[in-house]
Amino acid sequence: MVTDGAILPWDGDPAALLRLLQQSKRPCPYGQPGDRHWVRETFVAFGRWETRFSDKKKRDEWHFVDMTLDLGLAYRFDGAALSASRRNGPIPEWHNRPSIFMPRAASRILLDITDVRVERLNDISCADARAEGAETYLYECYDFDYKVAPELANYRRIWESLYGTGSWDANPWVWVVEFRRITDLVQ
Repeated sequence: MVTDGAILPWDGDPAALLRLLQQSKRPCPYGQPGDRHWVRETFVAFGRWETRFSDKKKRDEWHFVDMTLDLGLAYRFDGAALSASRRNGPIPEWHNRPSIFMPRAASRILLDITDVRVERLNDISCADARAEGAETYLYECYDFDYKVAPELANYRRIWESLYGTGSWDANPWVWVVEFRRITDLVQ
């Protein structure tokens, strides 16, 4: 294995690879055990829309002004809240907001990393595939390899939809990050 110009011995053992990556100052980019990550999700915020001139685009752009906390209100998540579907200018209303815009103060989910390791993609377990969102039944049975569990076949479909045809067969080394959900959130 070559890291930072040095050649380091490696026998194919994933645990040894993890140690070599850590020694070469290439730790997991997703965090280490003990790190905490807050999760963003779609939410409903109270606020108004305003336009601001963009020097880069040379035109006005709409920006949402979040007034939720300033007014002593709480963010909503149930999806059933009455939400405006349009940009209505200066009139404040409840608006659906995509997860990318969620402020830390609105987060309800905190994850504590408990373990980090490396493994080959194809070594994923059925339980890990389910945890990643793979279904336990098949959508397209005509191309299914009956020697493979349904959740693994579906995880392969998910993987290749993200990284391209043949990416599963390349069987790359991947970071496996295990975590637990922290339920006692004090904000």
